[in-house]
Amino acid sequence: MQFNPKISIVTVVYNAKPFIERTIKSVIAQSYLNIEYIIIDGGSDDGTLEMAEKYESKIALIHSGKDNGIYDAMNKGLKDATGDYILFLNAGDELYDDNTISNVFKTFIDADVYYGNTSVTNQSGHVLGDRRLTPPQVLNWKSLKYGMCVSHQSFIARRLLCDFYNTNYTVSADIDWVINVLKQADKVANTGIYISKFLEAGTSQRNKRVALWDRFKIMIKHYGFFQTIWNHIYILFRFPFHKVTKKSMT
Repeated sequence: MQFNPKISIVTVVYNAKPFIERTIKSVIAQSYLNIEYIIIDGGSDDGTLEMAEKYESKIALIHSGKDNGIYDAMNKGLKDATGDYILFLNAGDELYDDNTISNVFKTFIDADVYYGNTSVTNQSGHVLGDRRLTPPQVLNWKSLKYGMCVSHQSFIARRLLCDFYNTNYTVSADIDWVINVLKQADKVANTGIYISKFLEAGTSQRNKRVALWDRFKIMIKHYGFFQTIWNHIYILFRFPFHKVTKKSMT
């Protein structure tokens, strides 16, 4: 029997006209057909919404209106989604190729989570290399004690396991969300493939100080104060510089 679950792909966007089209095209070009594509727009006034509406016939829902930040918008996407699985792919991010979703669901039947690799692109769409932190062979909630070892854009979760994002974390709630999902997951499948291309200089990069404080509080919540301090010391010595790993993507 063919495994053909419905996946909801949610794009959250605000004033990103130069980037939204590449994201839309990467979704609607998928060879996998059982996709519900949802765009949550925060009330853009730069032509983003009009760009999205060019592809309205291939998008299940376009919701536009003021929100209280990126994670409030993601929660709206969670409320609207009806798929068996959910993936968040924000403006400027792309699925790796046209067969990505098909290849994901070929790796394992009925997993709670599917994850994979991520490449990093610049604003022109040129691939720079891999993320500094690469996903482990075996992923569980403890794997994130040193940081976001799996990209949010390469993390596909069973929707019924997904709680809402904690909007008290203004920049790094995605880490908390991924940990919470993994705590509930029984079957976690490493696809072994590239799932997404991540646009460099996202929200957490533009708000570095706030992001670090958010992450510190999240780590204490899940791993405890002293363990978190020790983990940060370890990170400081092992990864003294944050950089993209240069690598051929052929």
